[in-house]
Amino acid sequence: MKIAIGADEAGFPLKEVIKQYLTELGVDYEDFGCHDGADQVDYPDVGFAVANQIAEEKFERGILLCGTGIGMTITADKVPGIRAALCHDTYSAERARRSNNAQVLTMGARVIGPELAKQVVNAWLKAEFDGGASGRKVQKIMDGEKLYRTPGSPRETNSCS
Repeated sequence: MKIAIGADEAGFPLKEVIKQYLTELGVDYEDFGCHDGADQVDYPDVGFAVANQIAEEKFERGILLCGTGIGMTITADKVPGIRAALCHDTYSAERARRSNNAQVLTMGARVIGPELAKQVVNAWLKAEFDGGASGRKVQKIMDGEKLYRTPGSPRETNSCS
């Protein structure tokens, strides 16, 4: 398995910890930035870069880090076919893979400490998609994504006002 990893400047210190941990586990990765914690980087630039690598099947999974993890999650989820999950505990990380087949793990460096972050990464890396009833639900999400990305879709033509 090869991981695409990226962070903005707020997530940079935790990204470096996670990279070292991946090395210890023998997991290959490629760093998509930022490459210096002093650099000011807009998280969407890094988030889209990593998510696109996975959508194009150049990498199996990705890890994205910013201050809260929220911005990276929203960004990655905008890329068609990507399911990103914001996880700050091991149970959610495992379920993100088993139930939702999330290819991208996001975390907030201002929310989670390095030791727990490593445990979260480990739980997410070990877990595999169960399929079954979850497979049907994930397929509905993917079908909905196609529906709402089509010109003239209900989202574009219906209004609540």
